[in-house]
Amino acid sequence: MRPLQKKLVGFSLPLFTAVLAMNVFGQATTPTVVADDRLVKLETAVTNAQMAGDNAWMLTCAALVLMMTGPGLALFYGGLVRKKNVLATMMQSFILMALVTVLWAIYGYSVAFSEGNAFFGNLNYLFLSGVGSAPNSNYAATIPQQTFMIYQLMFAIITPALITGAYAERIKFKAMLLFTILWATIVYFPLAHMVWGNGGFLNALLGGRVPALDFAGGTVVHISSGFSALVCALYLGKRVGFDNNPIAPPHNLVLSVIGACMLWVGWFGFNAGSALQANSLSTGAFVATHFAAASATLGWMLGEWFRQGKPTVLGAISGAVAGLVGITPAAGFVTPMSALIIGFVAGVACFFMVTEVKKRLGYDDSLDAFGIHGAGGAVGAILTGVFATSAVNAIFKDAGGNALPVGLIDGNGAQVVNQLIAIAITVGLSVLATFVILKLVDLIVGVRVSGEDELRGLDLSQHSEEAYSMEIDLHPIVHPAHEVSQPAMASAASAK
Repeated sequence: MRPLQKKLVGFSLPLFTAVLAMNVFGQATTPTVVADDRLVKLETAVTNAQMAGDNAWMLTCAALVLMMTGPGLALFYGGLVRKKNVLATMMQSFILMALVTVLWAIYGYSVAFSEGNAFFGNLNYLFLSGVGSAPNSNYAATIPQQTFMIYQLMFAIITPALITGAYAERIKFKAMLLFTILWATIVYFPLAHMVWGNGGFLNALLGGRVPALDFAGGTVVHISSGFSALVCALYLGKRVGFDNNPIAPPHNLVLSVIGACMLWVGWFGFNAGSALQANSLSTGAFVATHFAAASATLGWMLGEWFRQGKPTVLGAISGAVAGLVGITPAAGFVTPMSALIIGFVAGVACFFMVTEVKKRLGYDDSLDAFGIHGAGGAVGAILTGVFATSAVNAIFKDAGGNALPVGLIDGNGAQVVNQLIAIAITVGLSVLATFVILKLVDLIVGVRVSGEDELRGLDLSQHSEEAYSMEIDLHPIVHPAHEVSQPAMASAASAK
């Protein structure tokens, strides 16, 4: 008998015996059970692998978004102010990483993302109760809810930090802290629920009455902070000497360039991470983000070149941020070519707001928080309604599960109206609440530093520190390798 035949016989006899025994004793389903068990194990392994990959991606994105606040925004804003205010400005971004985190853990996450009504979540997640390793299928079915929670926290941190650009160089530190506590509680947490929370009034995906589109925070982050920033600038008034010198030159543009580059990189976590999975949607949002930033940089630069005769570094980095702001609500809904258009329009529009509108109206938005984030966010939200397409994200479906048109060019002109309603609600809430909060804070602690403290600078008046030491060391320490003996110095001199 050939070896192969021996193997077949050796394999067939035990199999035949096993099948016969199973038929005799009524156990004919055992092979099926074994196959089913293997299939279950395979499906479990695939699910675990997907969850592990998605979780790793989302934790990375959370870190990228945190990097946007510190060091990204801290350096970007810090370089734009005068040197006597650089520490105070950077401190405002840094301290909010701590302050907002505590608010979020105690009640902020619950107000934003627990079940509730169309405007507020309830207190089911108070002190993060029940927020653990199990996913919340309403938001992200393949990552722990705790990962979703920490990712969303990073958005809550950077939003009030953006507002600090409007009142830079003239607000009391304690007033800034109290303002942030109240603003996050009254504006950000409820607005996050309305736009992203289950059943939120503006949530297009989870049963909102007005199905507005905001992929990563055009309304929640940028319009809310931008228009609140305008109210802050108007309420606090102009900086000392602003009328005589309305353009205070940045003390260190190098810091601002580094900060802008960190913002650009971090924004990939901001937008691509909002897909909440490591999938093709996150890839599309990543590409759209980069393309919009690039085209906005060129748009701002060209506008500046045409108007002033020369492009500036400050203009280029401002344009990049404007494009990133503009694409934020649209990133997960538009094609790369649409992203180029959105970025370019946002760059030109924000350039016009910062250079023309601000100049003509005469308000002192120190670091152009309104001109870039408020205006750029509004432009991006509107253009999302224009360019969103089901080919990228079929967010609207009929009863049979078939994709419906999403934006204007897709055949759904009503979406632009939905976007305008979302903008109006966001602006109304932000402006009214910010004014009331400022009034309250002013009554309790006062919002603005004295004229003397402003002239001294906030670094000294608020923190008793200076960013740059200008002392001249009269007794420098010389490294031994650099020491030169007196005879050697004398020889060198005589040789000359």
